[in-house]
Parts: sequence; C-alpha cells; structure tokens
Amino acid sequence: MELDEITISRAILASQMDVLIDHMELDVAVVGAGPAGLTCAALIAEQGFRVGIIEKKLSIGGGMWGGGMMFPRIVVQEEARRLLDRFGIRSTVYKEGYYVAKSIEAVSKLAAAACDAGAEFFNLIMVEDVMIKADGRVSGLVINWTAVGMGNLHVDPLVMGCRYTVDATGHDAVVARLVEKKGGDIEVKGESFMWADRAESRILEHTREIFPGLVVAGMAANAVAGESRMGPIFGGMLLSGEHAARLVIQKMKE
Repeated sequence: MELDEITISRAILASQMDVLIDHMELDVAVVGAGPAGLTCAALIAEQGFRVGIIEKKLSIGGGMWGGGMMFPRIVVQEEARRLLDRFGIRSTVYKEGYYVAKSIEAVSKLAAAACDAGAEFFNLIMVEDVMIKADGRVSGLVINWTAVGMGNLHVDPLVMGCRYTVDATGHDAVVARLVEKKGGDIEVKGESFMWADRAESRILEHTREIFPGLVVAGMAANAVAGESRMGPIFGGMLLSGEHAARLVIQKMKE
C-alpha cells in the first residue's frame, strides 16, 4: 500500500482534535504525570469518571523516571509494596522493609494502567491559571502549549472545565501557587530539607483538599505544607496518589 502523507497528517489532527474537544469538560483534571498523578488518575478513571492528565513535559514519569541520580531503580518501603503488586510492577527485596523496582517499568505500568482505565494524556501542555467563579471553587484550568511559555509568547490560552483538580506537579506545586497568587486562602510554604522518614510518614496527612475543588498529592502536598523531601523512595508518592483518588472519588459520589 502506498502511504499518503496528507492522510497521515489528517489522521493525527482529526483524532486528537476529537479527543481534545471531548475532554474540554472533565470530571477530574490531574496536573502532573509523576507517580502520584499517574496512580491517582488510574484509580479515579477505573471508577468511570472522565479524567484528563495534563503534563507540561514531553515525557511522563516525573522524578520516578530517572530513578536515583539517573540510576534507573527506585526504592519502595513495605507499606506501599501492595501498590507495586496492584499495578504489576515487579520488585525485589533489598533488606527487610525495602523493595527495589525498575523505574522505567514502574512508570510504564502506571501509565498503562491509567490508559487502560480510560484516562487521557495531554502532554506538552502547561497550566497557566485557574478558573474560579462565584461559587469560590476551582472549576477549570487555563491551559496553553508548553512551548508558548518557553518562548515567552503572547498567545491567549484555552480553558478545560473540571469538577475537581489534583495538583500533582511535584516540588513546584504549580496549581496551588496559582491559587495562592490570585488571592486564594492558602499558603504554599515550600518544601523543607531532605528527611526521608519524616517526609514519607507525613505525606498522607498533607494529601488533602486545600481549597474548594483542589486536592494536592505527592511532593506538591509536602511543598504546600512546608514538609521535608524524601529523594528516590517512592512509596509515599504512590500512597499519596491513592489517598488523593479516594478523597476525590468520595467527593464526586456525594
């Protein structure tokens, strides 16, 4: 069969435009496709909700993708090992309570789980503002191409509506900072020094709805709370994503 370059281009444009239009109104927007965001999106989408994952970079995986200092291995503690098993991520025991997994396998299988559950990825898209109307809730995200921001171009954005937003943007806590900047009644304290045990043990209490319609997860949750960072141990990220999903699902079903 002779390939037609115009048909190939039309196929890409037509299919992606249909997806984009179909996802202009979401049940849940998960911002950031790191381990917490991927876990959260997969678990929410499994419940039949329309979930969009917005990622500013070309690739997904966040800090998990590179493992520890580009060694493609991650460590997960005992409490979170069940989530490795839940997503079919193989692991080996290093010593009691410490499990090692391949970072690339972990990201790939979390992404596959999100896809299989029906979540849709929108990469190379950044969130530059939030929509808050008279009800005082985050009800939409103002989005633009990442390249527009990188080029410092004046290009007006579009808006994705959503019933709930999960800020899983890692250390930057992008959505939370936008709400704070525009006068929302929250304070993003910024992450503290490295202390893995403290950061991992407290992340679930920081994973919460910090503003109507906005839940924080993963390192974004610790950054908002002024909590420590933990380095290349990722159990807390997975558990935080799971907890955020539970919170949102409960709210959505009320």
